[in-house]
This record gives sequence, C-alpha cells and structure tokens, in this order.
Amino acid sequence: MSQATKEKKRRASIGASRNPESQEAILQAAEAILLEAGLHGFSIEAVARRAHAGKPTIYRWWPNKTALLLDVYLRQKSDNIFADTGDVEEDVFLFLKRLIGYWRETPGGALFRSVIAAIQGDPDMASTLRAFAHERHQRTAEIFRRGQERGEIAAWVDPKLSAEITSYYAWGRLLRDELDVADEILRQVARQIVEGLRSR
Repeated sequence: MSQATKEKKRRASIGASRNPESQEAILQAAEAILLEAGLHGFSIEAVARRAHAGKPTIYRWWPNKTALLLDVYLRQKSDNIFADTGDVEEDVFLFLKRLIGYWRETPGGALFRSVIAAIQGDPDMASTLRAFAHERHQRTAEIFRRGQERGEIAAWVDPKLSAEITSYYAWGRLLRDELDVADEILRQVARQIVEGLRSR
C-alpha cells in the first residue's frame, strides 16, 4: 500500500463524524477482546491495537471506556424487547421478560453489571451511564405513552418516570444476580406497576 493510500485511509477514520468502516472495526475489536479477555483485559489501548485504529480516533468517538462498552452492549442487544400488543400491562410484562431473559442467557448481563460496578467513584463514567440510562428510559417510556393514547393510563402519569420504575426493578435483579425469575412473578410485577397508573 502506498504512503498516499495509507494517509487517505488514516484521514477517513479521523473526525467528529464516524467513518462506518472504522467504527465497525473498532466495535468488532472491542467485542473480540471482551470475549477473549473479559472486562479486566479490556482497554482502549487493546482495542486500538486490535482494530488498527488510533487512540485519538477512539476517544473522539467514545469519550471513555464506559461509552465504548455501552455501544458494544447495545450492539449485542436487540430492540425486540419492546412489544406493542395493544395492552400496556402485557407490554410491560414482555419488556421485563425479554430484558431479564437477555441478561440471563447471553454475556450481556455480565457486561452491563460490570459496567455499573466499574463506574463507582468515576464521575465521568457515571455521567456516561446516566446519559445512556436517560436515552433507554425514553425508549421504554413509549410503552406508557401508547397506554395513555389508548386511554389505559391516566393523563397525570409521567411515562418516563414509569419507565424508570420498571427498568430499575430489572436492574435490581441484575445487580443481585437474581435473573431466574418465573413468568408469574413478572406478570405480578407488571400488574402492580400498571394498576396504580390506570385511568379511573
């Protein structure tokens, strides 16, 4: 490869706008390192070497290790955890069942639990996780917004707060490593969450 070609490829991977090819190489490298070495062996330096990317490029796109780990987590996680059955209680049940099932049956649960543990005492990483949680709660809040539109949920209900309550039940299960939970329990949780929010 000529020096001019190398320089062109290097420039293509640098900048505020992510180059799709470079981004894919970095995410693939991050996944491979997590699989081979676990979280303790994961570092931006290791990802840069594996992806043949510069550390400045990675830090330009992901401000810290937590941000990159969360992108890897989302890459592995499907949005099919969100159902739209026309019944808000059923949608909450399916959200909990699918999310907890994903954490239990894939490496995603251990990864997300490790990310939460790793941010303790690090304000920058904690801020990254807060931003991530805010975005995910906004997505989950659609369950309750649809319920309001159908008249199932009272107008005074804050959909995002309802999403946080629902999600933090699942997060608590994850952090306590209590992911073996029967459908009957999750249906009861969904019922207790939704019944207090229904239109009267």
